[in-house]
Amino acid sequence: PVRLVESGGGSVQAGGSLRLSCVVSGYLYNPGCTAWFHQVPGEEREGIAGIHDDDEYGDDGYVTYYNESVKGRFTISRESTRNRKYVVYLEMNSLKPEDTGMYYCATQKFSSRRECEQMWSRRTYFTQWGPGTQVTVSS
Repeated sequence: PVRLVESGGGSVQAGGSLRLSCVVSGYLYNPGCTAWFHQVPGEEREGIAGIHDDDEYGDDGYVTYYNESVKGRFTISRESTRNRKYVVYLEMNSLKPEDTGMYYCATQKFSSRRECEQMWSRRTYFTQWGPGTQVTVSS
């Protein structure tokens, strides 16, 4: 079965940094579309960064997408190794108190570049989710 596990959350002061990791296992091939979502209590999960991975980009290539609220502060990337370890990272810099919340990783295996580009920020698009990791940013 496909499994996603997030880690790297914690407490940090405003202006600080954190690096979240999402280990994806159970796929024979790299996931097509993966994204990070942010959620605060009482609100919907919001897509903040996405990544499309495909063989056409080469071993180290991928395409990224960002919500305007995190552009320039957050960076999504991925690591894919020959032993089928697939990790998606979210490097978070210049953190703000409003970045506080749960962060979830989600994947959708069969996703074209166009589809991922259009759908990466939509919660309902993804079928596989991790349990989340908590980030708390104090002012």
